Amino acid sequence: MAEITHVIKRSGAKVRFNSIRIANAMYRAAIAVGGRDKKPAERMSKQVVKILESKFSENHPPHVEDIQDIVEQVLIKNGHDEVAKEYILYRNEQNRKREEKNKKSSHPSENIPWSKLWKVLDWATSHNLNTIAKMNARIENGEFPHIVHESESAYENDVDIAAELMLERKDKIKVVMISGPSSSGKTTTTIKLEQRLKKHGLSFVTLNVDHYFFDLEMHPKDEFGDYDFETPQALDLPLINEHVSALCIGKEVKIPFYDFKTGTRYLNRTKMKLDDHQILLIDSLHGLFPAMTKDVSNEIKFKLYLEPLLQMKNEKGKYIRWTDLRLIRRMLRDATHRAYNPQQTLEHWHYVRSSELRNIIPYINTTDYIINSAMPYEIALYASRMLNLFEEWTEKFRDDPLKEDAFQRANRIREFLKEVIPIEDDSSVPEHSVLREFIGGSSLKY
Repeated sequence: MAEITHVIKRSGAKVRFNSIRIANAMYRAAIAVGGRDKKPAERMSKQVVKILESKFSENHPPHVEDIQDIVEQVLIKNGHDEVAKEYILYRNEQNRKREEKNKKSSHPSENIPWSKLWKVLDWATSHNLNTIAKMNARIENGEFPHIVHESESAYENDVDIAAELMLERKDKIKVVMISGPSSSGKTTTTIKLEQRLKKHGLSFVTLNVDHYFFDLEMHPKDEFGDYDFETPQALDLPLINEHVSALCIGKEVKIPFYDFKTGTRYLNRTKMKLDDHQILLIDSLHGLFPAMTKDVSNEIKFKLYLEPLLQMKNEKGKYIRWTDLRLIRRMLRDATHRAYNPQQTLEHWHYVRSSELRNIIPYINTTDYIINSAMPYEIALYASRMLNLFEEWTEKFRDDPLKEDAFQRANRIREFLKEVIPIEDDSSVPEHSVLREFIGGSSLKY
């Protein structure tokens, strides 16, 4: 038997083989069907490696599809039919998405809020902010503070509408779910909504779903071996559903406490009950994930979704991607508040994005309202602060097959940032702006 040292990716690139990824993939499939024991996944991953070593060699390395075939066979052979089914379904779904991408299908996605986008695009066009060139012209004309004011006003108007919709149903609503992908501005928007509701005698009581994380040792890992807090399966979804259901009918519950220092959850720690004027708030990446509140009637839910729906084209006529805006936002926030190297954020972003596409984006059109948190002017601030870094990363990852995704994102962002007239002075950005959540200097308490 020969030790497996490399694997062939779908792109044809030859990369280092890492057996940990096999165990992680099998464990994630087990979690999807309710399993929480890592040992079977670790044991079966060794069986997969043994089979690979008997069939392949250093001169004839396995393809990623070969490995997945063997994983399926080992799962079934060991009697884990349900896990194998989940693994196969996910694999088939990924293949389908790749085929659609390769075909460059012209069919519009069902996950895009087209009506909302038309309104945002109409606004951008009427304010000469639908292309980088038009925004640059306004900046050269000394209008940057005006662009800031116009952008902030549009966002605040969206928050006003969301609050009004909630108040129209104030006699029925028991729980508000504020959801959206990473760095979409959920925290700031939640504060602003509560400020508006308090004027009408209502207030939020937050259910911190972070306390419902499973013990760290039970967490799934990403392909880098890091614990994955992005997936909804990292949370005790049945317990959240049970507690939310009870709170909405006036019962008292005891919520758990999660110690992030030790990665340990303690059950039945804090009493919680809603008063008549209080609304339960769930501010979470996965607030719209069905299993989280499956037993709670839609009549008493208000579902809000956030996304920076920027409608601005570069000089090549391509729209700036929302995920790229959020990536930059998270880099800035992580570096400021979490002492996290922005390069690490870039290298892990494809995994964050993959989880969003599976567990967040599909539910965007199930919401009661969508708030656009994009600020067209923000890219001018990023050009000043981040362009040099993206230029460095583009060169660093250019010929690294393991960092192909990081290269593509860095290069794409570099391309549009270098078109923008950079602005260093952010003094015209209000202290209560949603953007302050990421660039710092907020007057709000998070």
